Amino acid sequence: MKKTGYIASILAIFVFLAGYSLYVSAGDKSSAKSTGQDTASPTPKKEANLQNAALVNSKAIPMSEYEAGLEQLNRQISMTGGNPDEKEMPAMKQKVLDSLIARELLKQEVEKKGIKADEAEVNAQLDAVKKGSSAEDFAKSLKQMNITEKELKDHIASQLATRKLIEQELGPKVKVTPEEAKAFYDGNPDVFKTPAMIRASHILVKMDKGATAEEKAKALEKIKAAQKRIQGGGEDFAKVAKEVSDCPSKENGGDLNFFQKGQMVPPFENAAFALQPGQTSDIVETEFGYHIIKVTDKKDQATVSFDEIKPRIEQHLKSEKMSQQEFPKYVETLKSKAKIEILVK
Repeated sequence: MKKTGYIASILAIFVFLAGYSLYVSAGDKSSAKSTGQDTASPTPKKEANLQNAALVNSKAIPMSEYEAGLEQLNRQISMTGGNPDEKEMPAMKQKVLDSLIARELLKQEVEKKGIKADEAEVNAQLDAVKKGSSAEDFAKSLKQMNITEKELKDHIASQLATRKLIEQELGPKVKVTPEEAKAFYDGNPDVFKTPAMIRASHILVKMDKGATAEEKAKALEKIKAAQKRIQGGGEDFAKVAKEVSDCPSKENGGDLNFFQKGQMVPPFENAAFALQPGQTSDIVETEFGYHIIKVTDKKDQATVSFDEIKPRIEQHLKSEKMSQQEFPKYVETLKSKAKIEILVK
């Protein structure tokens, strides 16, 4: 059974500064104060200063977004084992503000050019996020992030539309030569190794973690009956899986497709990787219940050829050039044409 990851970190990527982290990480760029823009705070009302961190072409960046950005950055630093230093706070605050300004400028440019995200692609990304956890965990994460599913979808759409803008404006300016692609391939041999993988099917008799001794005995009896049908009666594994298994994979005869080490819970993985194609395991107990596993195929570790991976390398290098070279320049160009008022101190 596959491990379930946490969705909160995925949501955080979409919800805050989605698609604009490359601006923050592009290095310490000059702030609005050094771009020749009006950085004074002409707003006469104290209330506006409390509510907004900045104005970009008269469009407000709420103080709540600025504070959420600082909190998210602090969280990211803490997750990597770091501890925000008080001396670093001014630079951190500036980076967050620069990113929010960049995000707003890009958003305005997207609207100005009438760029829209493809609805099918938005739904596909939202579905991918939702499938990364249970419905309960997804709902809990949305609540923790204080965002609705519709707002998440809107953020995804905004991110995709911005990517279209960047590709449209910067893509033609960036070229990757065959020599650059080959140099990257030769210089990163480990990246292009595919791990050993197996394809397996299983039959699961589900059992809750808090199951009583009687419930465990019933589950064990049921999986033993299935085992007897396969090993003693010679029945087809897929047929028995469809009739007995409590896993959704039963619709495919228990097939779990290919997986590598680290994708399944340890007891399941250890038993599966000890088998050769065509072999069936003894009964295996995991946190999900009792399993019988059958390995149907195996792929040894291999190295992807340069010709096979070349298009993806070129796309990677192009994206890297766009983010590190062209994107910061593009944002600075948008800044130079905009009226930016910094309200936060």
